[in-house]
Amino acid sequence: MKPDYKNWMPKGMVYSTAAGAAGCLGLAAVCGCTGLIKNESFRRAATGGLLLAGACAGGAALWMEGLYRAFSYDGKRQMSRQIIEGIANYVTLPEGGVGLDVGCGSGALTIACAKRNPQARFVGIDRWGAEYASYNKPLCEANAAAEGVENTEFRQGNAVKLPFADECFDAVTSNYVYHNIPSRDRQAILLETLRVLKKGGCFAIHDIMSKAKYGDMEAFADKLRRMGYEKVELIDTTNDKFMSPFEAAWMGLSGSKLLVGRK
Repeated sequence: MKPDYKNWMPKGMVYSTAAGAAGCLGLAAVCGCTGLIKNESFRRAATGGLLLAGACAGGAALWMEGLYRAFSYDGKRQMSRQIIEGIANYVTLPEGGVGLDVGCGSGALTIACAKRNPQARFVGIDRWGAEYASYNKPLCEANAAAEGVENTEFRQGNAVKLPFADECFDAVTSNYVYHNIPSRDRQAILLETLRVLKKGGCFAIHDIMSKAKYGDMEAFADKLRRMGYEKVELIDTTNDKFMSPFEAAWMGLSGSKLLVGRK
């Protein structure tokens, strides 16, 4: 049995956008080639509007299809796999240690970290909301079983207010989660994640950390250093680490950075 980590670009969204494009173009053809609309000025305006909407939706569908192919775990590029395994490489747990993956989705990063640390255990939490309806706890558990990984656990939880006490994990991770959370202060969400990290524990958090979404992350990294965190680095992952600058630009992933360090 193979794991099913889904795709960061849902295929249903690609299909529905393509269907919307086809529908608009079909209606444009009906408006322009039939006498359904008698007023010529209105007919031209309606036809032009539908053609424009169809072209925009068609372009969006092509872009989404490109994302789907790039992210696919079974495709040629496999960017998702590269990112997940790249983050996991920063995570080392002690014997009997416990790590936390925030926003685990289909369990990919949780499982990758657990595989890399068989002497420890990794917990994945997620809100599993309607936005990503295909992601759920049973899917995560099935993926762990398919990978032959037994040192994982999955729970429901919210990244904004984690259901854990202070300093109870030896590592915390996350991948492309916080930018999806409506917030004026995503640095506060980062601090909430780091709250549950033990002294000496490591962290590896990857997201679109652009200034528009996160504010000044270099200043935040300095703040962590002043708070006593060690080996804090803010790594640009769009400079051929996880993706090329060109890929980051056309995929809308510009600003992707990996925040790593130790408490």
